Amino acid sequence: MYKHIIRPILFTLQPETIHGIVVSLLKIGFKVPFLKSILRSFYAVDSPKLQRNVFGFEFKNPVGFAAGFDKNAEFFNELECFGFSFVEIGTVTPKPQPGNQKPRSFRLKKDSALINRMGFNNKGVIRVKSNLEKKKKKLVIGGNIGKNTITPNNIAVEDYVQCFTELYHFVDYFVVNISCPNIANLKELQEKENQRKILLALVKLRKKQNQYKPILLKVSPDLSELQLSDSIEIAQEVGIDGFVATNTTISREGLMSQPDEVEKIGNGGLSGKPLSQKSTEVIRFISKQTGGKMPIIGVGGIMDAKDAIEKIDAGASLIQVYTGFIYEGPGIVKKICKELLKNGNMP
Repeated sequence: MYKHIIRPILFTLQPETIHGIVVSLLKIGFKVPFLKSILRSFYAVDSPKLQRNVFGFEFKNPVGFAAGFDKNAEFFNELECFGFSFVEIGTVTPKPQPGNQKPRSFRLKKDSALINRMGFNNKGVIRVKSNLEKKKKKLVIGGNIGKNTITPNNIAVEDYVQCFTELYHFVDYFVVNISCPNIANLKELQEKENQRKILLALVKLRKKQNQYKPILLKVSPDLSELQLSDSIEIAQEVGIDGFVATNTTISREGLMSQPDEVEKIGNGGLSGKPLSQKSTEVIRFISKQTGGKMPIIGVGGIMDAKDAIEKIDAGASLIQVYTGFIYEGPGIVKKICKELLKNGNMP
């Protein structure tokens, strides 16, 4: 029903317009009595075989919602009703910022892909922290943190520290985002010394807290093996807990869409099916280099159960979807979980 009726109607509108409509429907619709229970009973798959312990947390299944959809922590509890065991909010910056100029989100239908250049649009860490007070205990929440666009890279660490400090008691784990292609010069933070400076500052700050919160690094799919090795070396050196692999890509190789259509869209990070193989290769590389000792959240091009299983087989402990939810609909988690149970592919 979704792919043949609902999606064609939704896809007549701009992606960001649809996002706003979906958010409004979630906020309004879930005020209806028993709707959450009805949706949960339809979409959730409960089985002890799906459960796993990662980073010291109990996940009811390995499927989460990737960062970028619930930027301001406004409807994470509602997303749990569609079967997700964890939701990553953000990217969050210290100050509110509008992001890049619209339009900034585009579909490549032939490729089951999206291109976005949102630019960390969010309402700021104080608003997000307030929203997170509504968190349900059973839902694991990740906090994806970044820097404000106006913050120079030489003091970017201050932005990460501020977000980390403000959200520390409100999220379960942190994801350090220094790999988004939609922030000017952000890729400079992926250089060895900049990475080390940011991650070390957060690890030192964590040591002063009464409660331990895992810190993960989100890596780009466009890094060379040497650059990935550097990131792994730094992660092990400073003592962070794992990786999110991967962010969106700036590559446009192998697309089925017409070149002039792609060129007209312009810059932005590509997500969806074309990213699948690339992100899986990064997962496999990290897993091999770390001997499987550092957990990986696999994300990028998971459009169906087959893609999910490939990520897990490559070394992912958990997986996340975003573009797959847009193209395949709210039943994607259920389909993945049922296939995992059928095939016995458990991290």
